[in-house]
Amino acid sequence: MANLTKKRKAAESKFDGTKLYDLAQAAQIVKQVSTTKFDATVDIAVRLGVDPKKSTEMVRGTVSLPHGTGRTVKVLVLADPAKCEEAMAAGADMAGLDEYVEKIKGGWTDIDVIICTPAVMAKVGALGRVLGPRGLMPNPKTGTVTMDVAKAVKEVKAGKIDFKVDKAGIIHAVIGKASFDAVKLSENASELLNTLVKLKPSTAKGAYIRSITVSSTMSPAVKVDTRVVTVA
Repeated sequence: MANLTKKRKAAESKFDGTKLYDLAQAAQIVKQVSTTKFDATVDIAVRLGVDPKKSTEMVRGTVSLPHGTGRTVKVLVLADPAKCEEAMAAGADMAGLDEYVEKIKGGWTDIDVIICTPAVMAKVGALGRVLGPRGLMPNPKTGTVTMDVAKAVKEVKAGKIDFKVDKAGIIHAVIGKASFDAVKLSENASELLNTLVKLKPSTAKGAYIRSITVSSTMSPAVKVDTRVVTVA
């Protein structure tokens, strides 16, 4: 524990925790202060000026990160045999229906994304108790309930992520790995922020982008100047 605290203090000494940085600077700092022995994930947290309790202010969507997430995403497709063949040809890790429905009912969730066709939603809907809390429930709004399963698989594998504002009004999303160069991280972050701006609810009052921080696994958070984002 003492060693962890020492590492944390050393990391915090490398930048000014009270200062606001632009995206490229923040990405560079996060790379410098990432001390894990593995390739740490880099996350962004964006506090929005919305009330998530109001359905009109629920911010949710998807974004295709230009440089991907750097993560290997395990994709399961639930569909009829013909669509399962399409999915596997497109790069899905697993595809099927009844056998996976039964496995999930038993508590199995060793996947990152589930894609299904509208025709099987009745069967998938019954898995809500297992999939809902883990954020794995397919949803037409995020493109994971679709007839074009091949396209959906390719997009997810290439770096398409979905995001949703939490109860505190914050969007948490992965923007890459510590091994990415700072430009790629900042471009991924910009793509997400631009998407959030487009999704601004018309009922949101006051400042929309309240705060932005970037951090990697177990690293201190670096504050980003919200003026890097233009809100129309």
